[in-house]
Amino acid sequence: FNRPQARNALTFAMYEGVAEICARVAKTGEVKALVITGGGDKAFAAGTDIAQFRDFKSGEDGIAYERKMDVILDTIERCPVPTIAAIVGFCTGGGAAIAAVCDLRIATGNAQFGFPIARTLGNCLSISNLARLSALIGAARTTEMIFTAKLYDATEALAAGLISEVLPDIPALSARAQDIARLVAGHAPLTLLATKEGLRRLRDNLPPDEDLIRLCYGSADFREGMEAFLGKRPVKFEGR
Repeated sequence: FNRPQARNALTFAMYEGVAEICARVAKTGEVKALVITGGGDKAFAAGTDIAQFRDFKSGEDGIAYERKMDVILDTIERCPVPTIAAIVGFCTGGGAAIAAVCDLRIATGNAQFGFPIARTLGNCLSISNLARLSALIGAARTTEMIFTAKLYDATEALAAGLISEVLPDIPALSARAQDIARLVAGHAPLTLLATKEGLRRLRDNLPPDEDLIRLCYGSADFREGMEAFLGKRPVKFEGR
């Protein structure tokens, strides 16, 4: 992700780009592992670029967005080769969702991981994303992370199981990511593929969530959160 001047905030084209790479790999088999990382030294990806929400008019726009995100994240998750998220700095919102669907996650000591939507936009995660996150760190930690809008630092992320290793700096992170990629690329690909798919099937008994998405994205609070963020002013949520 290469928008370091914006902490690699994700545009819709960037989301689609990484999904297209994963879909292409599934068809061509051109690589045996993928490393996903962010440009610069400030962020892996600091969520969706908030300006992308400017045209949202109702909760239906939120449903369309979350369904699109579910397709993109599902495509990344189903990538038949191992995916490794090499995380530097902020890994929040959509960036955290992408990291969560990768098979392995490693980070530098300045990593910050979370979904601070309860104090920023006032939107919500889809049931699919809640299922992915709770499968990774448990329902209690998922609740704490979202309710408190807390960002886990590298030490907390390691303890929670969000990441498996903490590296001292970016060169060490890049080298370790390459080492892991070479390691898993040499292992039995069908074993890895069957493990990925088996774990996904164990998890994915998902109930409807359109009412929840419509409630949040169609609210005045969501509009207020977006305008406050873009206007760089304190947000005032009113629960409507």
